Amino acid sequence: MIDLHMHSTYSDGSQTPEQLLQEAKELGLSAIALTDHDTIDGIPEFMELGEKYGIRTVPGVEISVDTKLPNNGHMHILGLLIDPNSTELKNTLNYLMEQRNLRAEKIITKLNDLNVDVTMQELLDEAGEGAIGRPHVAKIMLRKGIVSSIQEAFDIYLAKGKPAYMDKMKLDENDAFKMIHDAGGLAILAHPHFMHYDTIDEAIERIMDLREKGLDGFEVHYSAMSQEYTDRLLKLAEEEGFAISGGSDYHGTNKDTIKMGTGNNNDLAVQESILEGLEAFHQLKYAAVSG
Repeated sequence: MIDLHMHSTYSDGSQTPEQLLQEAKELGLSAIALTDHDTIDGIPEFMELGEKYGIRTVPGVEISVDTKLPNNGHMHILGLLIDPNSTELKNTLNYLMEQRNLRAEKIITKLNDLNVDVTMQELLDEAGEGAIGRPHVAKIMLRKGIVSSIQEAFDIYLAKGKPAYMDKMKLDENDAFKMIHDAGGLAILAHPHFMHYDTIDEAIERIMDLREKGLDGFEVHYSAMSQEYTDRLLKLAEEEGFAISGGSDYHGTNKDTIKMGTGNNNDLAVQESILEGLEAFHQLKYAAVSG
């Protein structure tokens, strides 16, 4: 089995790239992708250590997209099989990182206005080398006894619509696809059901629109995605020639109901053939571009 969607301490995961590889080895996974939010800073370490653990390493990134969706839905695009040395990719992600830091300062200000004692220095220390995110704020609040759990921090303060929430800087669809393609990667729609369309037909209609803008494929295997959704997406991919992917969206203890490789309640099993298909799709796509 493999897992092509997971996060490290370089964004909002609880484990370093090496710890992810160690766990993958223990679980018997043959390949994993590192897809941190808005950063590829963990990729060099990840790729270098893959051989040590005998695991195929897939370089990736996860980008939040600024777009209109129903029912408080959201759109994330995975860049898989990217070239982490791409200058355009690095420049764009550095800009997003700067915006994350500005957002963090605004969250801290909102919390302080609510008499919640969290400082920017504490947040920087908590994030370390990683991209600052709301889970880092939640961890500080938990450690200081302000909340009793990370989930409570989100439920009371940090989730969308709560008093300390701040939206983050996002790329639009076209810029997200362009950045990924300029880096030689595949643009894959993560967790399509989280777009929160009322029907699968509406989601498929949006996916077909995204294809015109540069979408290469989508996740068909994902933690807690319904079998109906998976079956319909597999059918769409077969009929329309989309690439398919799958993964747990593993964050370690920061989302402790999701397990590496098996997702929620052991409901996930992504086969090696999925990665083989992505690599074949990638080869054809960029052979055509270079030709």
